[in-house]
Parts: sequence; C-alpha cells; structure tokens
Amino acid sequence: MRIGQGYDVHPFEAGRKLVLGGVVFDGETGLAGHSDGDALTHAVIDSLLGAAALGDIGTHFPSSDDRLKGADSIDLLRSVTKLIAASGCRVVNLDCTVIAERPRMTPRVQEMRQRLALAIGIDLGAVSVKATTTDGLGFVGRAEGIAVQAIALLDSK
Repeated sequence: MRIGQGYDVHPFEAGRKLVLGGVVFDGETGLAGHSDGDALTHAVIDSLLGAAALGDIGTHFPSSDDRLKGADSIDLLRSVTKLIAASGCRVVNLDCTVIAERPRMTPRVQEMRQRLALAIGIDLGAVSVKATTTDGLGFVGRAEGIAVQAIALLDSK
C-alpha cells in the first residue's frame, strides 16, 4: 500500500468560473490558475502522483506550457490515472477536504465525488469529499481563496 498527500491553494479571481472537482459553481467567483484553477482536482492529482512517487502536478503539467492554458483539470486527472496504472498501481481510495468560506459545498459534494470517481475509474464509495471553514481565520477566512487537502491510497501490484 502507498499513501500520498496533496495540497493546493488558489486565490479568487474575478471573471473566472469556479470549478471544484470538475463541477462548475455558477454565479461564483472563480479561482486563479493557468488551467481552470480547480484546486480540488489539483490536490487529488498531487496526492496520486505522490503515492506513486511520480513527482507532482507541476512536473507533468507546468504552468509554462501554453498548451495547458485553461485546461480542464479533470482531463489532467484522467492522464495521471493512466500514469498511475502504468506504474503498476491501483487507486484504492481518496479522501479530500475543501477549506473555504464560500461557496457552500455540501449541496454539490455528491456531484464532485461522482466526477472524481469517474475520472479515476473507481467506485463512488472510494471517494470522500468534505468541506470546512477556518471560522474567519487567515486568507481562507477572509474569503481570499480556497485551500484543499487530499490523501490517496494506492495498492501496488
């Protein structure tokens, strides 16, 4: 068994759509980023790559690559899932925590779980997405951005 941890932070940026776990939150300010700014999916990617000892998201998808500008992070996750399989590993489960003051995550958690599970090719029951706030503390508490933590468990064949 192999465990990987991922962490990502993005500030809010006016004029962008908010995407988390491949789900668009209409009417919400989006996150800055070279791709679609999906901090949840980015943290998941880093947790998977870390568990497989395959580097990090910046190694595989550098922000200096103009072809990745505005990229759909779920597509990047699908690519990483193929790398994981090619390395002889299988994703067992994923546990994620979105840390944000806004928007309310609970109504969309099931949808985020479904998008992540489908992209990775694992059962919905193997994907957990939770949300919390910082009770007004720090940059997240001031609603300046969103942070995400993810932990992945892989089984090496």
